[in-house]
Amino acid sequence: MRSWPSPFIPDIPGHGPAVRVHDTARGELVTLEPGPVAGLYVCGITPYDATHMGHAATYVTFDVLGRALRDAGHEVRYVQNVTDVDDPLLARAVRDGVDWIHLADRETSLFREDMTALSVIAPDHYLGVTESIDLIVADVEALLANGMAYRVDTPDAVEADGRDVYLDISQRPGFGDLSGLTREEMLPIFGERGGDPERAGKRDPLDPLLWRAERADEPSWDGATLGRGRPGWHIECTALAVRYLGMPFTVQGGGTDLVFPHHEMSAVQGCALTGTRPFAQVYMHQAMVAFEGEKMSKSKGNLVLVSALRAAGVDPMVIRLALLDHHYRTEWEWTDADLHRATQRLAGWRTALSGNGGAPAGGLLAKLRERVADDLDTPGALALVDAWAVRTLEHGGTELGAPGLVARAVDRLLGVRV
Repeated sequence: MRSWPSPFIPDIPGHGPAVRVHDTARGELVTLEPGPVAGLYVCGITPYDATHMGHAATYVTFDVLGRALRDAGHEVRYVQNVTDVDDPLLARAVRDGVDWIHLADRETSLFREDMTALSVIAPDHYLGVTESIDLIVADVEALLANGMAYRVDTPDAVEADGRDVYLDISQRPGFGDLSGLTREEMLPIFGERGGDPERAGKRDPLDPLLWRAERADEPSWDGATLGRGRPGWHIECTALAVRYLGMPFTVQGGGTDLVFPHHEMSAVQGCALTGTRPFAQVYMHQAMVAFEGEKMSKSKGNLVLVSALRAAGVDPMVIRLALLDHHYRTEWEWTDADLHRATQRLAGWRTALSGNGGAPAGGLLAKLRERVADDLDTPGALALVDAWAVRTLEHGGTELGAPGLVARAVDRLLGVRV
């Protein structure tokens, strides 16, 4: 699948400190120690609607993480999927009377445009489920062969011998380590977020679907020994992460709504597939963004769309600044005040950066790096640039080249083109 063009990343003197982030599994701050190459997997969109601010917050957060890792001297290998066939996508296509392939292509293209506008560095591997079927099939077959998966009779399958395939979580002692949820807490969440706890024939209500046998009027693919069908939701990310990053990779990322079941299941499947642990060294999660009192989500329809703001003439860098003004682990609600504040901030920065001289910038550069490397403290980083801009505007500045250095640092570390 075609990704989007990555922005130019300017050079600045020196390098940043080791990056420290909050690990969901351990519930504490940890220092990333990836070695020369940091592996980053961030779960992508299900393309049945346009990119809203919750999506944008997630991808901007992990873009800043990638920038901090690069600034600390690491190469970053970044993988992102697109769930371009899934129940919500198929349901939306039926509702709107459009072909599901056309819907997925249209919304994925719009997402690429939004990411380009927001100056998000593109993944090294950007892969749809529909182009990864052979890889997923091979992994499900391997899980059946090693006894970690089992088949369930499926009377409504198109093929007479068609059967669904599930992972047997009873054989995975680490199940639940990521989310920290009890079984009683897991069951309702599993049902609400794509699971099928009531499915007859499963060994455990929480067993995740690996392969769905073909049903009438549903898209399907040749599954070799699995029969015709399509992948379950979680196995796509397991297969792509294991194939393109290996285990354990450095960071698994996404929104907090993916902690359970998606990231929990992806991890337990990866460990079952490879026989090793852990799946990822660290799990990072972006807090939810609300609008009009509720979590912003496609199902609720309470969306503020990146594309709509862009169409209304909002500078994408204003949108990015509005997102960066909130720490990634803090839930917040989008309001017009966010746009107003970001618009004023960007205008002030650009004015301060328009001259040849400015307030001294060497100390600012070191402090910016510290803030970004300390659990992605982007609000703190913005405040530092604000203070530099005020000093420059109110008192002038004789340090030639300071504006250029600040502009390059803000672009490199925060992804804000000024």
